[in-house]
Amino acid sequence: MHRRGLLIILSSPSGAGKSTLARRLRDWDPTLGFSVSATTRAPRPGETDGADYHFVTEDRFKHLVAEGEMLEHARVFENYYGSPAAPVAEATEAGRDVLFDVDWQGAQQISNSRMADQVLSIFILPPSIAELHRRLVGRAQDAPNVIDRRMRKSWDEISHWDGYDYVLVNDELDATEARLKIIIEAERLRRSQQPWLVDHVRGLQSEFEERS
Repeated sequence: MHRRGLLIILSSPSGAGKSTLARRLRDWDPTLGFSVSATTRAPRPGETDGADYHFVTEDRFKHLVAEGEMLEHARVFENYYGSPAAPVAEATEAGRDVLFDVDWQGAQQISNSRMADQVLSIFILPPSIAELHRRLVGRAQDAPNVIDRRMRKSWDEISHWDGYDYVLVNDELDATEARLKIIIEAERLRRSQQPWLVDHVRGLQSEFEERS
């Protein structure tokens, strides 16, 4: 009596805490998978095919898109990136959820894909723009010009907040993590995620009729 898995989409502007929350969710539930993207770019030193990315040729990538085998895809500079549908479908049919770390455009494509009825989309908002900037600076990972670019892009991401099923303000990480878990556990119990219920109710009906 296993359920269907969910396609859990997390989106946010850079610095809002999405990557940390995704990591915490996978620590909380080790069965939670992560969608490995396909790309036409060459592997970098140390990258493994199938683990870091699915490395494919441009012709192969375009064929997968034409056949509807990409849940979402985009061209970034000179290369293509996308989320293959087959491994996601295999995981969800086995009852495992798959986590996606995509922007609003990727989220929109997945939400309009053939697996749309299994999508759970969540947007993470910062408590303020000042706090978002403080977090980006505090990470000490990016040069000032990169931080400025991320800040300029942040509003484009935030402006699409109302296209998601749930929206959380990440004002305190532990509290946001707790709310995320509540959402996921509740969504796992959706009737549409439990196809075995139809046969169960039919069994109850048969049992009831036998007693009549």
